[in-house]
Amino acid sequence: MPDLPHGVHGRPPTPADRWAAFRESPYLPATVLVLLVASVAGLFAGSYTYAMANPTPHTVPIAAIDAWDQERGRRFIAEMEKGLSTSLKVHAYDSYRAAKEAVDDQTVFAVLDVPSHGDAITLDVSGASGASVAQVLTATAAEVGKATGVPVTVRDIKPLQRGDPRGLAIFYISIAAVIIGFVGAIQLNVHARALMPWERIAFILVYALLGGFTIAAVVDWLLGSLKLPFVESWSILTLTMFVSGTVFTMFNTLVGRWALLPTWGLMVVLGNPSSGGAVSWPLLPSPLGVIGRWLPPGASVNAQHTAVYFAGHQHAFPFLVLAGWAVLSGTVFFVWRHCHAGGRPAPSHAAP
Repeated sequence: MPDLPHGVHGRPPTPADRWAAFRESPYLPATVLVLLVASVAGLFAGSYTYAMANPTPHTVPIAAIDAWDQERGRRFIAEMEKGLSTSLKVHAYDSYRAAKEAVDDQTVFAVLDVPSHGDAITLDVSGASGASVAQVLTATAAEVGKATGVPVTVRDIKPLQRGDPRGLAIFYISIAAVIIGFVGAIQLNVHARALMPWERIAFILVYALLGGFTIAAVVDWLLGSLKLPFVESWSILTLTMFVSGTVFTMFNTLVGRWALLPTWGLMVVLGNPSSGGAVSWPLLPSPLGVIGRWLPPGASVNAQHTAVYFAGHQHAFPFLVLAGWAVLSGTVFFVWRHCHAGGRPAPSHAAP
């Protein structure tokens, strides 16, 4: 810090003088930034470790048919719950077709068939519903079968695509849309500050359209990692990027130059780990499993996952969540746009 000039009588600077000079210097924001970066780094690592390092099932919904509620079925379910260290939320169905429909609607993660005449118990898992859930169900069912002497057959009735054996590709493309979405808005704020409010929103929409197309084209056409329902997936990625960009714009209106911090916290530190993309919601800590559905990353993963693996069973909820965030962000921006740094003055001939 530069030495402070002495007063008129050569008085040495007081602590108050030094603090005033420090506040006016570039050292204050730099110091604040150092502390914030260190804190955010810890939060970032902690949130991902908390959510993903040791996924543990809490309540896993499954469908059950035939004699599941008789002695053999109840004993098998009890041993499964013991092996999983959690409870199975059993939904009874009259037929396998109805149970399979519940899997496609993503109401349940597996179908348990317990024949009344003593044949092998069948557990049909759905890798596409959640690879991590299917994995723990498969492993536990095999162990329970050996321990109880009950023959168990496990099948994957909705496997993941060959190019995405761990079911992470949808998570990755959603992360790309989220991060590039608000990074684009940051760059508009830095390099195109003279844009008027409606122009800023229009440019966010344009780069969201082009960015969503590029992500889908690279993943599907170039890499072949996922076979996408292209128009639907492109639309979801576009909406995700647009929402991410408008969320940053909203925070930039409210808190100015520190807008990246709440945006990063909401979309990356909290939103991505709770999205259900890397670890399925039944395996997430309960608060994250609930919160994630209401945040843009979770809504994007949910909609994209259904589009890719459960065609014809798309839900309105994730689109309503994304639309709600877009409306909220846009409303805040336009109502308080006078607080937003940017825009350009009216031409002189238009002045009153």
